[in-house]
Amino acid sequence: MTGPVPLRVATRGSRLARWQAQRVVELLDTPAELVVIATEGDRRTDVPIHELGGTGIFVKEVQAAVLDGRADVAVHSAKDLPSETPTGLVLAAVPERADRRDALIGSSLAALPQGARVGTGAVRRRAQLAHIRPDLEFGELRGNLDTRLARASEYDAVVVAIAALQRLQLEPDEMHPLDFAVMLPQVAQGALAVECRADDPRALEALACIDALAIHREVAAERAFLGAIGGGCSLPCGALARTVADGALVLDVLLASLDGATVLRELVAGAVDETPADLGARAGRVLLEEHGGAALLRELRP
Repeated sequence: MTGPVPLRVATRGSRLARWQAQRVVELLDTPAELVVIATEGDRRTDVPIHELGGTGIFVKEVQAAVLDGRADVAVHSAKDLPSETPTGLVLAAVPERADRRDALIGSSLAALPQGARVGTGAVRRRAQLAHIRPDLEFGELRGNLDTRLARASEYDAVVVAIAALQRLQLEPDEMHPLDFAVMLPQVAQGALAVECRADDPRALEALACIDALAIHREVAAERAFLGAIGGGCSLPCGALARTVADGALVLDVLLASLDGATVLRELVAGAVDETPADLGARAGRVLLEEHGGAALLRELRP
């Protein structure tokens, strides 16, 4: 008598990506096998993310494995997903979200000396830190989390996502979380995202059981904002949605110039009956049409 057919789970090959895929398998409580995919972002670690085009460089090949039948589901860091899901796929589950904050490793922001060098490849992080500390200098930092931490000694501090540290049970000696007032996170930071084919009832049914609706709604609002401004890793933008007492969402959004001299930020409250997609789109319009974001985008995309 044969057992159930294992669920084929597509994932990137990094230690963090494999942890995330195994975590989803654990939540599903089903036999599974990993299908490890090398992505463009993994292969070209010598090129800054924003120069690669940013959007989708860590997920396109993983999504393709599901679309062409090599895998049944794909597990991603939700922050790596483009704002639009490819035709034929559905974002079926956002099962959990870890700490959304970034952290400085090596020094607190206040203790960084004048002209300190900070390692980060994210234009979002650079812009927000430069806005508060225009004296800082920045160096490119790419690679998996272990690689970035190993290179921390080359800088006065490096910036990493706390969620990644937590998931890999890493505890750097000097970790200084950055408050949301200082550093708004990347869209969907800390969340897991699981996609499957829209016409796959087995996968859809399984993933529906692990979807965390409140977290999914928050991520949907943030991603809708990203779509409204046409953003990705190549834009210095961020968003953070939170559920308030009546079940409505509030959405904190940001768009900045690359040098951090200009930072547009707004907290947009959603109505109880407003969908996450509508709130995210409205937040984007507020920044673009009411706060000068459209002009800023023209400068960012000449």
